[in-house]
Amino acid sequence: MGKNRFEKVYSQKGMTVTEIWVDKETGVNYLYHVSGYAGGMTPLLDREGKPVISPQTSHMS
Repeated sequence: MGKNRFEKVYSQKGMTVTEIWVDKETGVNYLYHVSGYAGGMTPLLDREGKPVISPQTSHMS
């Protein structure tokens, strides 16, 4: 695991922060949200409750 394992692919900022991060090793997408002093990160799920996985074009490190 390296320091560049995760890549931010979406960001919306204002009074709150909403971002989507992709784990480059597994392709799993994560939703990160912060509002005030509270925040959290969770796997982004599809309609069937399965993790959203981005296609991997090559092994990124």
